Amino acid sequence: MPATPATPEPSHPPSPSPSRRGRRRWVIVGAAMAALVGVAAVALLAGDEGPSRQEIVARRGEPVMPFDLDATTHAFDPTDTGGRQSVVADDSGDTDQIALVRAHLREEAERFRKGEFGDPAAIHGHDMPGLAVLEERGDALEITYRDTTRGAELTFVSEDPAVVSALHDWFAAQLSDHGSDARPG
Repeated sequence: MPATPATPEPSHPPSPSPSRRGRRRWVIVGAAMAALVGVAAVALLAGDEGPSRQEIVARRGEPVMPFDLDATTHAFDPTDTGGRQSVVADDSGDTDQIALVRAHLREEAERFRKGEFGDPAAIHGHDMPGLAVLEERGDALEITYRDTTRGAELTFVSEDPAVVSALHDWFAAQLSDHGSDARPG
């Protein structure tokens, strides 16, 4: 039997059918889109961490504290028998802020004497350190108010070590939450 001539090998592979080419194109487009969506999601998550704790506290404080947090400074000074909290106007000539601070702290002193700590809870959260003890044992806490040159001060005194400890925890939480709007004693 005579040998049949060999079919020459093509120099390039045969072209895929049009339907295979279309599927491959959609796979590539789909993979590119998935990668693009992934990169965008990572960029969004990394770029926007949301408001800081200080910003959240400032926003919650607006309806509670009538003075401007950017124009005043809180100070928290723990003592052996309790502590002192003061709020002062940053500008000693800002009589409007001074009057607002004084009116607010006078009202807060009255509420605190009754064991009513709703304003701090509204600003800092109901799970604020020390708050539950202060609400439960408010009767073991003596609170005095006084005007200062640029604002006002509350002095907290207790003979109950648990109340003093709770007050210190409460001061530390406020100091942390108010950030640059507060300072230690």
